[in-house]
Amino acid sequence: MREFDIVVIGGGLAGLVAATEAVERGLSVGLIDQEGEQNLGGQAFWSLGGLFLVDSPEQRRMGIRDSLDLARQDWFGSAGFDRPEDFWPRQWAEAYLQFAAGEKRQWLRQRGMRWFPVVGWAERGGLLADGHGNSVPRFHLTWGTGPAVIEPFVKAAQAGEEAGSLVFLFRHRVDRLIVTNGAVVGVSGSVLAPDAVSRGASSSRAVVGEFEVRAGAVIVASGGIGGNHDLVRKHWPVDRLGAPPGSMVSGVPVHVDGRMLSVATEAGGTVINGDRMWHYAEGLKNWDPIWPNHGIRILPGPSSFWCDADGNRFAPPALPGFDTLATVKAIRSRGDDYSWFILNRAIIKKEFALSGSEQNPDLTGKDIPLLMKRFGRNPPGPVQAFMDKGEDFVVRDTLEDLVVGMNELSGEHRLGIHHLRRQIEARDRQLANPFSKDIQVTAINGGRRYLGDRLLRTAKPKPLLDPSAGPLIGVRLHILTRKTLGGLHTDLQSRVLGADNAPVPGLYAAGEVSGFGGGGMHGYNALEGTFLGGCLFSGRVAGRHAGL
Repeated sequence: MREFDIVVIGGGLAGLVAATEAVERGLSVGLIDQEGEQNLGGQAFWSLGGLFLVDSPEQRRMGIRDSLDLARQDWFGSAGFDRPEDFWPRQWAEAYLQFAAGEKRQWLRQRGMRWFPVVGWAERGGLLADGHGNSVPRFHLTWGTGPAVIEPFVKAAQAGEEAGSLVFLFRHRVDRLIVTNGAVVGVSGSVLAPDAVSRGASSSRAVVGEFEVRAGAVIVASGGIGGNHDLVRKHWPVDRLGAPPGSMVSGVPVHVDGRMLSVATEAGGTVINGDRMWHYAEGLKNWDPIWPNHGIRILPGPSSFWCDADGNRFAPPALPGFDTLATVKAIRSRGDDYSWFILNRAIIKKEFALSGSEQNPDLTGKDIPLLMKRFGRNPPGPVQAFMDKGEDFVVRDTLEDLVVGMNELSGEHRLGIHHLRRQIEARDRQLANPFSKDIQVTAINGGRRYLGDRLLRTAKPKPLLDPSAGPLIGVRLHILTRKTLGGLHTDLQSRVLGADNAPVPGLYAAGEVSGFGGGGMHGYNALEGTFLGGCLFSGRVAGRHAGL
């Protein structure tokens, strides 16, 4: 039986940060993961690498005036904390904001991270200044995307292994936390058969042995529930978002299964805010999947015409890039599992980006010549590949032909040409002036006042049906599972709390399994760029406090 000062369950970003912080304290660490070494870094590897920073040099160079007070207003206006159990999530939110406006950038920069100079404006929000959304651009894209975010912590963990202070235990699945006299003192579980599948692919669950490890403290950093659709549906907030979808695409691999939540609760921990979750309405079926039911999210600019399965245009704030959960609610309130974008080649070339490191080879590979092709006449290569090969895309020269193709794709024949034409032409008429009563057109014009949008993310306003901007494109959008906003209840030292709100001795949690801190520091809504940052921050806190 092996013994360590600290055991970390999960080799994703939060687990890596927690493990390496503990090693820096001079502690011995066992890092356990049910997947193989090829999955080290977890979901962060697949991410676009966006990080939420406040009043950064990158923002100031782009003419953005941000502040901690404005970020706090946006965060708490989005979070909507309203439950007694939100005490610790509130504390985590404030602590994270202080981190994002303070030492976060320098702490990461010292580890070699750099950022794309144009700051993105994600999740622009609802309708009021004190409501949901980012008032200003805060999405700092890491140069090298997700792989560059995990790289310094992977290297630090590997250095710890070489020094003998950290041991990787891959293909070890934790089935139980060992509790003695009310304290967590170790873990036990199953050794899974070796499996050399590619990163993210489904691996074997064949058991070839058992293991037991003792430790002074255990940090759970096992991720969320997005790969387990049954669990997603079980916790789906029906009162807020309507009935759960009958079909969804997966933004994460199947091993993101949420099983450690029940393992931790069996040891005395509590889960709060299980009904708070973050799923996207702009999911595509990946034409080249890595994991089962693999979905890719579109990161849209503001110009696409967005309608439900019957061709009814969504009302604000369900606009592209503005309010994620409001749009999911709008779709599910109609009982649909999908919706439609209608756009043209001019819009898709300028505004479409695909989430994920593998969908952005220029940014991931730090390839400047390839990056410059984004300013060319054609859509980026990965976007063009989806247009050519993706089953959710219909490309036609006329609206009549487009509607025929969209109806054939869905098989439901719910779209009417006259209904769609009337709405699209009404919106097109609003583009004759630099002002408009149409809130989407107003948002487009407003967005282009920001240099970053004008350069990279917002097409010049032009009638959607203008033949010179064609061809027309219809995109079927699925609901895509992604993040868990609730989780294990923790205090500001990452100690997991029991039913009596007292810490469970020896048990800590970090990352998505803890709602990125406190059991849900985002509240009901997230501001984007805050998931990786939540893993970084909560992993750091857990690694610095575990075992004290």
